[in-house]
Amino acid sequence: MNTFLQDVKSTPAPYGTAVLWWLGQMGLLIKMGDTVLCIDYYASEAPNRLIAPPVPASEVSGIDAFLGTHNHLDHIDHDAWKKWSVQCPDALFIFPACHLEAVLEDGVAEKNCRGLNEGKTCQIGDVIVRCIAAAHEFLDQDPVTGQYPCLQYIIEGNGLRIYHAGDTLRYEGMLPKLQAFGPIDAALLPINGRDGKRYRDNCIGNMTFQESADLAGQLKLRNVIPGHWDMFSSNPGDPDAFADYLDAKYPGQVTCLRPGYMCPVKVTISEEK
Repeated sequence: MNTFLQDVKSTPAPYGTAVLWWLGQMGLLIKMGDTVLCIDYYASEAPNRLIAPPVPASEVSGIDAFLGTHNHLDHIDHDAWKKWSVQCPDALFIFPACHLEAVLEDGVAEKNCRGLNEGKTCQIGDVIVRCIAAAHEFLDQDPVTGQYPCLQYIIEGNGLRIYHAGDTLRYEGMLPKLQAFGPIDAALLPINGRDGKRYRDNCIGNMTFQESADLAGQLKLRNVIPGHWDMFSSNPGDPDAFADYLDAKYPGQVTCLRPGYMCPVKVTISEEK
């Protein structure tokens, strides 16, 4: 097993604790108890990447579930999922239900597939994954099936709640949907924003750093990690501007975390709970 992943497996995450490792872009490892989840990890080499994959796809093992928020390469890395379906034969693969055929083509066994939609849940050990729709840049709900192509995940376990926004804009009704889950202990939010040039180049946008900061403040997040800013020169974001705006507008209310790649962040249960 890869040395980093050996450390992940040996890191304690008892009740009241979650340990997070940022993997670049929107990649995140979460450990709660003995359960390890890997979300939106882009693990394949590519010439336009600004950072190399922190853990090569061929060295990934010991993961209980792989989650992809939507069917873009840097979120559902199909070349990597093909490897992981073999390297982690018991792992669950969680994704928007409309992408089932694409995931089956990766060689993932149907019994390991968990296609979700807004309002659906999935359990991995003692961890529960819940989801709401994401608007990237549109909600694009299928009028026949009611399925959304992009999701946001709320991961609950060990007495904590972790929010992974995937790729999304804010849309009407999104804030109350998230508030309905209850207090959120930590979140990974995109900050790369959007503009006409990127949209014309088929680079679909996300919240701006101001919008993400406002979401963090309005949700009263305890901790937030800015994501989706470091991978591609054509689609950047500014984590310093995000942190500064968050501090200016919501001083002392939300802790902005800036972990290095693969550096553990321990989140503990709030006394308010």
